Amino acid sequence: MDCPICGSDDLEILNSKQKSSKTKLMEEYLLKCEECGHVFKDMFSAKKPKPYRLIISEQDKSHKTTIDLSPSDELETGDVLLSEFGQVEVTSIEVNDKRVSKSKIEDIDTIWANSVEIPARIGFSVDLHGEVDSYKLDLDRDFEIAPGDIVKIDKHIVKVHVIKTQERKLTSGFAKAGVIKRVYSKPVKFNNFDYDLTKDIFKKTS
Repeated sequence: MDCPICGSDDLEILNSKQKSSKTKLMEEYLLKCEECGHVFKDMFSAKKPKPYRLIISEQDKSHKTTIDLSPSDELETGDVLLSEFGQVEVTSIEVNDKRVSKSKIEDIDTIWANSVEIPARIGFSVDLHGEVDSYKLDLDRDFEIAPGDIVKIDKHIVKVHVIKTQERKLTSGFAKAGVIKRVYSKPVKFNNFDYDLTKDIFKKTS
């Protein structure tokens, strides 16, 4: 909303009234321009929220539910929504049997999301020259892991070589646990390490 006299968007809301029809919500605003002092009315309308199918991944299980969203809005991967199971981050959107990263909500068939209120569960592999020790770890979603990190896990001290995220493989930089699928590592003959993940082991898988 901009002032019709000077075009400024620096506006003060003096009053607002909400009206509704069967399909739309309408908000009428009485506004004052902070630049030129002009007082005017403006109207904002949006389609009423409707339920959309939502599938939430929560580590090894999933929840099927619905979430009420305005068909007029847009949704894209990475957006955070408040569902009946708490905050979730959108990971994929289905429109006409295709996965897309962004869509107008009225076109969406299904929304896939991950819970952001529980720890991230990631895989961690230790390459033992032919054999592999594999673990599931529960980490804070913001915990950062980088290729080159020296890590203690269980009875091993290892160097991280590759990180597989939801989108790509990393051999440099870093990734947060919230987007990591698996970390690949090899033992090193060091006594010192950057951090210990032993306490974060959920289970040893092999």
